Amino acid sequence: MKKNLYLTLALLALVSGSKCLAADPAYLVKEWERAKAFTLEYLEAMPADKYGYKPTPEIRSFEQQLLHLADANFGFTAGITGTASPIERGGAEKSAGKSKEVTVKMVSDSYDFVINALKGMTAAQMAETVNLFGMDMTREVAFGKAFEHQTHHRGQTTPYIRLAGATPPNEKLF
Repeated sequence: MKKNLYLTLALLALVSGSKCLAADPAYLVKEWERAKAFTLEYLEAMPADKYGYKPTPEIRSFEQQLLHLADANFGFTAGITGTASPIERGGAEKSAGKSKEVTVKMVSDSYDFVINALKGMTAAQMAETVNLFGMDMTREVAFGKAFEHQTHHRGQTTPYIRLAGATPPNEKLF
């Protein structure tokens, strides 16, 4: 009985602690900085002449996947904060085909937009409700959805890199 009580209290402390961390903008800044560095490694791993590579014709190219990720970083953050995005909706993906350098800069800038927005937030603001894509949620939850989205699309490019004959970076969970 006593063992179960300690286990329950430990789990509650863990869950409570992670919730507090997620609402802490400084913690989120570090997570987004880590995600940016990891995504830039993906961009560097793919040879420039393979940016237009598509495993099948009906899906996005490597470059389009990562520019879609950038569009979403800009769009989510603008919606969450009420700050105007520096690019038009879908503007990042429209820059596809220019060069590896243009793509890397666009993706990097999108992470900077998120990171700078988070640096201007307080924990109280993170708890405020916003309407994002027709759904009410806290800013904390909305930034979590944005983080999940960028992780998803970055992860989708792992087989692209392998199929193009390159090696993707190792996972960076911490």
